[in-house]
Amino acid sequence: MNLGRRFLILATICLPLTAQAHGPTRQKITLTTEVNAPPAEVWAVIGNFQDMRWHPAVFSNTGTGGNDIDATRQLVLGAADGPTIDEVLYKYSAEKMSYSYRITAVAVETLPVTNYSSHLTVLPNDAGGSIVEWRGAFYRGYPNNDPPPELNDEAAITAVSAVYQAGLDALTARFATN
Repeated sequence: MNLGRRFLILATICLPLTAQAHGPTRQKITLTTEVNAPPAEVWAVIGNFQDMRWHPAVFSNTGTGGNDIDATRQLVLGAADGPTIDEVLYKYSAEKMSYSYRITAVAVETLPVTNYSSHLTVLPNDAGGSIVEWRGAFYRGYPNNDPPPELNDEAAITAVSAVYQAGLDALTARFATN
């Protein structure tokens, strides 16, 4: 049997196996809101990686490293004994009013995602005020095929979107009277 025919037979046998091995795809979302305040004022509220108390889901947070790369924070959600999310800062620019971070530890029951990273930025709005943009990329909470409904792609997108929207709504409301 010639080499080309052997390859064709091997490819025919292996192709169905690789097709079944496909795992989850990385999900990406971007939410924005217009805020009735200058970018510097909005950044003064959200620009400190160590202080996320502006988000209504965050009961408290602690951390180390300030706004330096590899700084860490732990968010406590809801109440003093609530679930936690551990995060690390990997990009920060006060000049560009933006930072990027990753989740290093979270229970999928709290947020049904894995391999999560996020970017938060404040931009000037041409119409006045600011635009806050929150982008995220992540995989669903169940990394294997056939996830349960509470850990599938839709659940992950819904949960992250809800987190972002709650934070953006809080900022809009905070600056509504400016």
